[in-house]
Amino acid sequence: MKSTKYLGIWMDHSIAYLIDLSNDPFSTAIIESKPEQKPDDQYVYKDESHLLNIEHGQLSTYYNNLGDVILGYESVILFGPTDAKSELLNLLNKNHLFNKIKIEICSTDKMSETERNSFVNNYFLSVKE
Repeated sequence: MKSTKYLGIWMDHSIAYLIDLSNDPFSTAIIESKPEQKPDDQYVYKDESHLLNIEHGQLSTYYNNLGDVILGYESVILFGPTDAKSELLNLLNKNHLFNKIKIEICSTDKMSETERNSFVNNYFLSVKE
């Protein structure tokens, strides 16, 4: 019998904690949204649009990295305190590769590692029943 692959992702716009419940014991990983190099003091931006483009590219790379990981799972819960989880879900919903993956979101506050692990474990226990 094939076991279902479960993944919980606590995320905000700067970091994602991935909790994989597919194995016992479960494993965790971190994906960070790495900021671009700060510009040299001698280089001055003429407007903020350039900075916004850099930030958008940074988030796009971050979300694509998370999407690459999600492709290996059958059921995923995205949770955290910001709109990052909704932004990621909207991006994933536009790609047919994610159609067979059950992805849900839940708003939560900031959490410790123990709280994140417990949340994911309890979420998937309730889904399995």
